Amino acid sequence: MSRRPAGKPPAAKHAGARPSRKKTPKGAERRGAALVAHIDGGARGNPGPAGYGVSVEDGDGRKVAELYGYLGTATNNTAEYAALLALLEYARKAGAGSLRVLSDSELLVRQMRGEYRVRHPGLQILHGAARRLMAALPSVVLEHVPREQNVAADALANRAMDLRESSGPLPEVLRNLPPLTFQPRLL
Repeated sequence: MSRRPAGKPPAAKHAGARPSRKKTPKGAERRGAALVAHIDGGARGNPGPAGYGVSVEDGDGRKVAELYGYLGTATNNTAEYAALLALLEYARKAGAGSLRVLSDSELLVRQMRGEYRVRHPGLQILHGAARRLMAALPSVVLEHVPREQNVAADALANRAMDLRESSGPLPEVLRNLPPLTFQPRLL
């Protein structure tokens, strides 16, 4: 075992080398963390110009991400599912340990819990995609909340519809859906 002289720091393995870190989505502070998210989707007309919003906090209540997306022409229920899918993809990439999802859409929450049937073919596709993403995460809990408790996500969904813009590219899962579900506006 070699000893280094006192007062000298250990040598780096490679000159100028920095420790490598896995890339995680912006705002994701540590893998395996608990996340709490409010989601919302809306459409002006049904169908009509639609958008979604997602506000994500860590377990300490600090906001770590705001996601929003303009969908083009879609229904309000499609927009609600788009919000859930955007969140699930974000949580998977962030390596979330647990995820608590708060939505003011009783239909979405009850369909995802298996309490309501999913009858519309377009929603069946979105529902299936959401189930697959949920299965890839350690723990996901969905809860219905009153609209008054979902203000941040609602504001983000309205921003997407008002400005017809997104916080980034649509999540991969939404870009790869068949036209049966909605006509996305890709950035």
